[in-house]
Amino acid sequence: MMRIVFMGTPDFAVPVLVKLGQAGYDLAAVVTQPDRPRGRGHKVSFSPVKEKALEMGLKVLQPARVKDKSFIKTLQELQPELIVVAAFGQILPAEVLNIPVYGCLNVHASLLPRYRGAAPLQRAMMAGEKKTGVTIMLMDQGLDTGDILTQAEVEIPYNFNCGQLHDRLARSGAELLIKTLPLWQKGEISPQSQTGAESNYAAPLKKEDEKIDWANSAAVLYNQIRGLTPFPGAYTVFQGKPLKISESELYAFTGQPAVPGTVLLLLKGQGFVVQTGAGCLLVKQVQPVGKKTMPAHSFINGYHLEVGDVFNN
Repeated sequence: MMRIVFMGTPDFAVPVLVKLGQAGYDLAAVVTQPDRPRGRGHKVSFSPVKEKALEMGLKVLQPARVKDKSFIKTLQELQPELIVVAAFGQILPAEVLNIPVYGCLNVHASLLPRYRGAAPLQRAMMAGEKKTGVTIMLMDQGLDTGDILTQAEVEIPYNFNCGQLHDRLARSGAELLIKTLPLWQKGEISPQSQTGAESNYAAPLKKEDEKIDWANSAAVLYNQIRGLTPFPGAYTVFQGKPLKISESELYAFTGQPAVPGTVLLLLKGQGFVVQTGAGCLLVKQVQPVGKKTMPAHSFINGYHLEVGDVFNN
């Protein structure tokens, strides 16, 4: 079987690594980002890929920079025939791209050339896309600009959040890679160049992407909330403190409209209805600062939310 070096870091990459192992490929090493402080206690912990690689008994490499000469030398000594990359977190230099005879293949969570970049899942969902997918791409020195080998389309159910879409795409990407590798090795795939005219960029998420602007329409806010759930989360401000909203739905309100951000209704056992710039949103699940996620109807009782309260004031 082909000798492979795998590069990946977050949860998205774990199913790809597992599938490679199950398929019997010779995994020479797993490359992942250095251990970093994570969580509220800033405790140094392993990446999900490192945890899985150690569980599988694989050699783990954690270079601070893949451009470092010492790392490139180590990689050359491993003599991989192929490098597989899935959400690794660093751009590979030409010296690395040129090492394996079968090149470097990337498992990317979009239908390239759409949503190149760091946040394809979140950006697609926030834009209200009805479908996305995974692409197996032959890497070059650009940002997700290499030739396409194979793709698999995935529907985005309207009631999905980003976490659910993430898990579906991770599985789909792993399965597509395993189908692609033997065909690529036999020379039965003709790489297709990407067309720049159809491309767009999935920019990294910023803090301002998380703030809910109630002047936007209910549909836009619904997509923002589900696109940022479970992480990093969309938030509004209540009584001067951030309040994350992790589940909502569109709501047909027949009463008098109010200023965007105004609480219109308290629905027993369901949550509360908020006026937006166009339409209304039923908020079903929230997370106050320092608390666990809770049903919105529990928040109403515990935080004395009332009709007429205005968020972001």
